[in-house]
Amino acid sequence: MNYRFIPSVQEVKASAVREILKFTQGKSIISLAGGLPNEALFPMEAVRSAANRALSGNQRALQYGVTEGLPQLREKLCERMASRKNMHVSTEEMLLTTGSQQAIDLLVRVYLEPNDVVLVENPTYLACLQVLQFRGAKIIPVQSDEHGMDLTDLANKIKQYSPKMVYVVPTFSNPTGNVWSLDRRVGLLELCRANEVLILEDDPYGELRFESNSGQAQDLVQDVDPFPTIFSMDQAEDRIVVYTSTFSKTVAPALRTGWAMGDRRVIQAMTRMKQSVDIHSSMLDQNILYELLVAPDFSLDEHIQVIRKEYEERMLLMKRLLEGPDWQETNWITPKGGMFFWVELPSGLDADALLKVSVSKGVAFVPGNDFYAAEPKRNRMRLNFTHSSREQIETAMNVLAESIGEFVARS
Repeated sequence: MNYRFIPSVQEVKASAVREILKFTQGKSIISLAGGLPNEALFPMEAVRSAANRALSGNQRALQYGVTEGLPQLREKLCERMASRKNMHVSTEEMLLTTGSQQAIDLLVRVYLEPNDVVLVENPTYLACLQVLQFRGAKIIPVQSDEHGMDLTDLANKIKQYSPKMVYVVPTFSNPTGNVWSLDRRVGLLELCRANEVLILEDDPYGELRFESNSGQAQDLVQDVDPFPTIFSMDQAEDRIVVYTSTFSKTVAPALRTGWAMGDRRVIQAMTRMKQSVDIHSSMLDQNILYELLVAPDFSLDEHIQVIRKEYEERMLLMKRLLEGPDWQETNWITPKGGMFFWVELPSGLDADALLKVSVSKGVAFVPGNDFYAAEPKRNRMRLNFTHSSREQIETAMNVLAESIGEFVARS
């Protein structure tokens, strides 16, 4: 059979992260590669109790549901977004999706045609680049630093290319862990508003902020977000920001529930597209999440506090190791939250070559090459600090330092 796949299937590379994860399954390899939460921190008993309640006399939990998602879960999410992030929407302006990745895909399907221009940070989230490539979009990188997109370059790129969309991860971005400054967030919104460019704000890590770097002590009752979303700044009646997030980083990835928020016309279009993709996301998962959010003996806020504390301790451990003598020729920025260190290796050291050596020694990471929309820097690596134990982090970092030392000694 001569299978006649569309050209984009042949052109888009497999995700480097997914391929590395597949390679390490069932093997005695310490993986700092994936953006994985820590299984030991999953609220197992609370989820088990919520599942029991969801199935107790509720046959509809196993039935088909509305495409938009479980109404009562959307209502709870609207309440949470309003109280925690100053993001005010109705349930008609929210769509529940199969992970936030599907939200990205649905918006791209309904909004972009082949050769439409999308501006992105450089580097940026690999899986979004894949979605855009499948759609045949023209991806243009904007000069970026630790504070976000360079607004002068953004303005020039908007004038030069007339983009239809800008994709950003402004809070604890993947892969860099950077946090956009307030000025950059406001500047992006103003430029895109003036030029009628849609903004896709991806925020899977926003809840994972660290106390020592947030600029304020954290309070379970008044847990005000020190890094306001761009969506919360978009006060116009016709919003130009579409926001997406997920329960994967705060509860558990396997429940596969994310959400999109935006102008109801955009959400309606995404909903119609979702009907053709999977009809609706798992109603059982949504019922479990709803029962979890209303459980009298479980607090999502308290659970997130536990996650933040644990992840910050692991981040500080990795930071201490990076400050050691074996890492003196590398550069990095201390994350204020999220899951990753983005490390600049010694000049001339190819991270792909380093990976082959480190895997042979039992440690995996993600080379930075595939995160770039253009002009990749081959001496970059992404290290995850949330999934591995403290002992594994120490072992892995020692192995990586040893591997880097071997390359440096040869040069």
